[in-house]
Order: sequence, then structure tokens, then C-alpha cells
Amino acid sequence: MGRHRDRRGHGMRGPLARPGVPVMRTRRDRFDELVLDAAEALERRLDAPLGVELAVEEVPPSDPAPWEDGVALGRLFPAERGVPARLVVYRRPVEHRAVDESELASLVSEVVVEQVARMLGKDPDDLV
Repeated sequence: MGRHRDRRGHGMRGPLARPGVPVMRTRRDRFDELVLDAAEALERRLDAPLGVELAVEEVPPSDPAPWEDGVALGRLFPAERGVPARLVVYRRPVEHRAVDESELASLVSEVVVEQVARMLGKDPDDLV
């Protein structure tokens, strides 16, 4: 198959980023990486896999759980009939509370630790 020109005769478009230049990551991608990093760090501290699925959602549902005050930053859904437990971190409320990137990483880690501690029936300070 040969090279075809587009309908205006300009030819094929080039790559979106030059070789050797990193492609921009979105805020959503960076946040996902922070959640994964926090979970991996906690697994290393516990020396065991967490046994939960990780998920990131934009905002929490409008119906808070009975034990939650205000806007939830994360939520743990317990395991049910062959479905593993699921830990959800809500990106927009967490980003709203953080002033800078380092505080954001710290807050994400705190949310992950709190939810895993709740799942294990431990105090979050015991996992840090």
C-alpha cells in the first residue's frame, strides 16, 4: 500500500510527538500513577499483595455511605461471591484538597492506607 495524500493534497501527517520527546501525560494519568505507587508502597510495607482491585473515579456518588461525613475521598467495596474487594479513589475531591504535587501524593497514599486498614480491621497508623 503506497503513501496517500489527504483530500487537500498535504500528504500524511507526521507523528504527534517528535522522537525522543516524552508525550504529555494528562492529570488523570498522573493521578492513576499516584494511586498505583501508593498501593505498591503499601504492598512492600505489608510484604503481601493487597488483594483488592484499584479504581479511580472522578467524583463519588451523590449518596454518601452512613459512616461518611462530607465528600468521600475514597471508598472500599468488600469482596462478594468471587468478586475481589475494590478500592476506589475519587480524583476530583482529592485534587481539590491538595495544594501541590507532593501534597497530592501524600493525600492519595493516606486515602489508600485508610481504606486498606478498614478492610484489614487495623488502625491506619499500624500500616504506615
